[in-house]
Amino acid sequence: MDVLGSRIIVAAFDGWNDAGEAATGALATLRDSTEFTTVHSADPELYFDYQYTRPATRIDAQGRRELTWPEATLSRPAVVTGSPEVWLLTGSEPARTWQAFASEFIDVALRDDVTGFVTLGAMLSDVPHTRPISVFASSQNEQVREAHGLERSTYEGPVGILSVLEHFAERAGIPTASLWASVPHYVASAAPSPKATLALLDRLEELTAIGVPREHLRTEAAAWEASIDAAAADDDDMSEYIRQLERTRDTWDSPDASGDAIAQAFERYLRRRGDGPDQKR
Repeated sequence: MDVLGSRIIVAAFDGWNDAGEAATGALATLRDSTEFTTVHSADPELYFDYQYTRPATRIDAQGRRELTWPEATLSRPAVVTGSPEVWLLTGSEPARTWQAFASEFIDVALRDDVTGFVTLGAMLSDVPHTRPISVFASSQNEQVREAHGLERSTYEGPVGILSVLEHFAERAGIPTASLWASVPHYVASAAPSPKATLALLDRLEELTAIGVPREHLRTEAAAWEASIDAAAADDDDMSEYIRQLERTRDTWDSPDASGDAIAQAFERYLRRRGDGPDQKR
């Protein structure tokens, strides 16, 4: 059996961990592929700052006004149709008491015999939209790295809730892996980024054999790229900048580029930002 086992939580949170809405978009695609049942929901009063993540108001079909509160939920498939069985952990990144938050969900995972934990994230990076989206796959678990040929991140610095969850999962004996997509920073306003979402789902399938229909994302990704091409065609500075990024990316992808050199360049970029995520991270 694969080291990640047959019951895997896939986690993504909006906010800091979710450039271009790529990670939460991947979970939304997974959620749309089948029916899920909520296993556990965090009490928003314990973990969210409503001045930072505000509740929303809406009018329902009967004309009644209702409030929707920030949430974080763990869901499982209503009907198990194959292996591995994928559970979804998603919501807003909590504002406080992260250790209690992580412990709460990892306790539920242990209670329900979860065997693996995969986090999805996305970060803004100096990469061109015209090339394949890079996904950095890593793990702090030696067995997972050996089984899947993943990296071990050496990043040191601020992290998001995904790193905290991974730490608590590993400490509890649940093997983890992390997938982070690099989203072109100059298209930050062009969210969502379906090309990055597609890249995460492709890599997730390679890692876990969790498959999900995503042809619609291929169409959306092509339209997303074409829209940025059109914008760049009217902006000489943007076009030249993209060409510079393309040259750098093509150098990285060349047969002469060593894995160590690419990894070192990636780490330098994260440290220069000072806010890179822990896994890629």
